[in-house]
Amino acid sequence: MFNWLFNLGNTYAKESTWKDFAALKLCLFSLGMGIGVWIGESAKMAVFWICLAVFILTYIPLMIKLFKVTKSGKAK
Repeated sequence: MFNWLFNLGNTYAKESTWKDFAALKLCLFSLGMGIGVWIGESAKMAVFWICLAVFILTYIPLMIKLFKVTKSGKAK
């Protein structure tokens, strides 16, 4: 159903540089900061715990991949 979207993402990633991904991260960070300022006090702790869980669930696999790339010697 969403196969075209995943293919588009893969194509975009293949044609991007680290600068493109840095800009994307800054964009998403800014969006997150804006949402953080916007949400009410009662929701801040729930949002914090959700963000922490997402961070942990994404950071660990990213670091595992980084160590594998470093160990393989592909990074020059």
